[in-house]
Amino acid sequence: MKVLGTSLGEATWLLAVIILIIAAVFNYFDDSPSVKYTSMAEDLKNLEETFRQQNKTCFVLGASGETGRVLLQELLERNIFSKITLIGRRRLSFEDEAYKNLVQEVVDFEKLDDHAAAFKGHDVGYCCLGTTRAKAGADGFVRVDHDYVLKSAELAKAGGCAHFHLESSRGADKNSNFLYLKVKGQVEAEIEALGFDRLAIYRPGVLLVDRRESRPGEWVIRKFFGAVSAVCSTSMAIPIQVVAKAIVSNTLRQPEQKTEVLENKDITSVGLSKGK
Repeated sequence: MKVLGTSLGEATWLLAVIILIIAAVFNYFDDSPSVKYTSMAEDLKNLEETFRQQNKTCFVLGASGETGRVLLQELLERNIFSKITLIGRRRLSFEDEAYKNLVQEVVDFEKLDDHAAAFKGHDVGYCCLGTTRAKAGADGFVRVDHDYVLKSAELAKAGGCAHFHLESSRGADKNSNFLYLKVKGQVEAEIEALGFDRLAIYRPGVLLVDRRESRPGEWVIRKFFGAVSAVCSTSMAIPIQVVAKAIVSNTLRQPEQKTEVLENKDITSVGLSKGK
């Protein structure tokens, strides 16, 4: 028994050393966040109040998913919109009193043109819609992450939406040989071509969250990056709460460029920024 305890202790110590070494390597090769985000020293409370007085409305796509669910919580807590509309394939049930004033629009994503009215009259749109190839198959993944997302953006633009926020992925590239990254890159480019007054694209790394639907391999990856992120910041992973905070905080900003792409380090910088 004593030998077993000693062996476990040595294994734990060795694992800790390995994590520290890997963390150091990630930190060395990490991309630095953009200066415009690291220097974000505005008073968030004042920005929130100024934004709140504009009486704007928004819609959220994908509120039943991991990011969308946490984003919705953040939007409600910070109370910067006069109305929040959820657009999805089914009504969501909420027990908390904070959700009572939400508007819900149920749509058929295969016939989105029939639901154009659901996308009208919103100032800001948030898209966290997505699935995985493992869950939906290659064709199903493309249909959701490209077709549904792009069509929703088109209807939002036609309906008067000025600001669109898109959750994408680290490494998104329309010229990639990997289907996932290629689709993410393609939809980014096609939505940019729609000409929103402002388009914010977020490219988080591995999302650190205990998914309700999780495969063993995904669980191991998240736990590994969670351990590394606990030692140092890395462009490879990010807590999902930080992503949600970053999206809401970035909504308050007024960047000079029409399109901005926030890489993982940028998202972390904005998501962890504190008001004065």
